[in-house]
Amino acid sequence: MFFTVAVNSDETGIGVNKKLHWLTVASSPEFTCYHIHPKRGGQGLSDAGILPEFHGIGVRDHRKAYFGFPCGHGLCNAHHLRELKFVREQYDQGWAKNLSDLLTEIYPEVRKVRPYQSRLPPEIIGESGSRYDLIINQGLSVNPPSEKKEGRRGRTEQSVPRNLPERLRIHKPETLRFMYDFRVPSDNNLAERDIRMMKVKQKVSGTFRTGKGADIFCRIRSYISTAQKNACNIIHAKRPTIIIYKISA
Repeated sequence: MFFTVAVNSDETGIGVNKKLHWLTVASSPEFTCYHIHPKRGGQGLSDAGILPEFHGIGVRDHRKAYFGFPCGHGLCNAHHLRELKFVREQYDQGWAKNLSDLLTEIYPEVRKVRPYQSRLPPEIIGESGSRYDLIINQGLSVNPPSEKKEGRRGRTEQSVPRNLPERLRIHKPETLRFMYDFRVPSDNNLAERDIRMMKVKQKVSGTFRTGKGADIFCRIRSYISTAQKNACNIIHAKRPTIIIYKISA
């Protein structure tokens, strides 16, 4: 049972016994949980043990595997801003700049009223939602869907500047959730910060030699990160990690 409202999630590739595995992190301001699995999809996320039991809001990128869990969903706008910048610079499309401006304008409004409200005033929500719809429609109009080639089966592949506004149209509530519920962050930067230490460890030490060693490291690092977030003395907090290691060994 988890009582935190929002959990930030992210993943990255990591070497275990000379094979590619996937390190996932589930984090909040109060806890961190790392897990390594050979698979990147829903099975790996499920075996980590957090998302199958979590019924708050999961904040992450657009990976489809996350939508298979019972929690609510919020999408990371830091990812969106990077994608919009790419479309603006590589395809010279003005709608991408307009949407970037809108997303960055909403957040200061959230910060302004968050101390005494739980969501933005209805008039701001309505105006922002209408501007969002207008900009998305502009993006779709300048990027018509690709025509299906004769004789080819399956879904027709679309261009990057077509896929992005289409995804943002479908997932408008998840993209703008941070202005409806101030308990939900606008991005998953917390998860990215938590995963950064593991990437530094990989650069210094290289691959894990065994899956068991990787699991032990994740348990210990999860414990220490959680202790730091709760302002615990790390020297004192490290004592239980000896027990964790002995039980796992």
